[in-house]
Amino acid sequence: MTWGSEIDKSRLSDEEQELWQTIRELCDSKADEFRMLGYDSVTGQDVWNCVSDKYGKQGQPLLHKMVNDILSLKVTTLMNWMTLSIYKGAQF
Repeated sequence: MTWGSEIDKSRLSDEEQELWQTIRELCDSKADEFRMLGYDSVTGQDVWNCVSDKYGKQGQPLLHKMVNDILSLKVTTLMNWMTLSIYKGAQF
């Protein structure tokens, strides 16, 4: 899955659109949690990019694994991933 405008919602079924919306809300909720801890610039997209980065190597996991990956993400893991992404020149 991709984020935001990159996803072509017209090609998704209603169920897939609902699933995507739920995952997006989970990522936004996790970003809110990190902002409450003082990490003001974290977005839901950052959370998704961090979590989904390993899916490119391992393949798309089952839904319960994605949800667990989002909800169990630690701020240190996200910050390490963001730092490495900057060094690699990735845009997030």
